[in-house]
Amino acid sequence: MNPYDENRDRSAPAAPPATSQPSQPMVRVQMPESAPYVTYVIIAITVVAYVLQMASESFLGTDILILYGARINEAILAGELWRFLTPALLHGSIPHILFNMYALFSFGTGLERHFGHGRFLLLYVLCAFTGNVISFLFSAGYSVGASTAVFGLLGAEAVFLFQNRKLFAGQFSRAIQNVLFIAAINLFLGLQPGIDNWGHVGGLIGGLMFTWFAGPIWEIEGISPMLKLVDQRPSREVILGAATVMFIFGALAMWGLMR
Repeated sequence: MNPYDENRDRSAPAAPPATSQPSQPMVRVQMPESAPYVTYVIIAITVVAYVLQMASESFLGTDILILYGARINEAILAGELWRFLTPALLHGSIPHILFNMYALFSFGTGLERHFGHGRFLLLYVLCAFTGNVISFLFSAGYSVGASTAVFGLLGAEAVFLFQNRKLFAGQFSRAIQNVLFIAAINLFLGLQPGIDNWGHVGGLIGGLMFTWFAGPIWEIEGISPMLKLVDQRPSREVILGAATVMFIFGALAMWGLMR
């Protein structure tokens, strides 16, 4: 009991009870769902490529796929431009491929459902390209691995969450912090010798850029309870975004070839 209660004016009328406004019910709208078969196909192709790598090394004494598909600067300068893409399908060890395929499965399945199959495939290929272009410009030796594209998926996830933050309500802060934490930790680990961190940086930048200009922007349409999510990003912006990323990193690749 409050000791100052006895000093109150007892003749004062009691305050009317506060009226409460009816709370707005939380509306849940299901995100578009479809089987992420592009992610599964990429994983399958990458695993098959690694099996062929091991078979080649066992029977021929050398890894033919590494020899003709790795990011080797001298080979790129000689005109083997496919090496800006093929390293994303090759790996140097079982732990290497297991880690990358786990990361691809973890981030790719959700992103593909949000982006759609075609746009997700475009994202993955572009990030592999941007990662290997930056690796070509700033790294020596050779490199392989899907981590260029996987880091691009991290960047895409961050931008997608930011641009659609109103839809995720209280989940946004935790989700974006998780993505940024994973990216920071892996970039830090990439500072160790033998890891092509420039490829990670290039893939990350590619994913950020493409998703900023071409990622899905969901809006809720309809009348409750018949609500649906509609992507407000026009197809022309997706094409323009992809072309912008390709032009910028293609120009960087050309600069590296001519310097």
